[in-house]
Amino acid sequence: MRRLPLLMLPVLLMLGACQSQQINRDFDASRDFAGYRSWSWQEPAVQYKPDDPRIRSDLTEQRLRSAVADQLDQRGLRPAAGGAQSDLKVQVWLVVEDRQQQVSSGFGGGFGGYWGPYWGGPTYNETRTLDYKVATVQVDLFDGKDGKLVWRGSDERIVREAAGNPAEREAQIRETVGRILGQYPPR
Repeated sequence: MRRLPLLMLPVLLMLGACQSQQINRDFDASRDFAGYRSWSWQEPAVQYKPDDPRIRSDLTEQRLRSAVADQLDQRGLRPAAGGAQSDLKVQVWLVVEDRQQQVSSGFGGGFGGYWGPYWGGPTYNETRTLDYKVATVQVDLFDGKDGKLVWRGSDERIVREAAGNPAEREAQIRETVGRILGQYPPR
């Protein structure tokens, strides 16, 4: 019975390593980001990949839109007045993909000790494949005049089976979008 917890330790450590946040940002260094003052949504404002009804949700879209709008507001960008051309167009992607990871663990055997080197029982090695889903939120900012991508940020997380209640989902989206836009404008 003691072997099972020992086998699970490498699996838990690997999953913990997968959960470290990898925020990616890229931008056009030739752009004057101080000149961007207003924004609007580029339709469709939120895109999903895959286009699956289990992922696509009006509630998720509302949460993403609200989180992005709040973050842009904190950075001094205001929604363009009705009908006016905005300095930036904003588009969000939610991408969910399947991933696998191989985890190997070994136990048994022994080295050294009273009976001399290499004394001990047999060594057992086991390799398992872990299947999991990763959700990536990507925020793209396009120049309102020429339509070219000027800034992109993304963050990914492992998707839990139990997604939590609506308040937890809202908090996760706000936290993720906050990390993504945390270094906008680029310095």
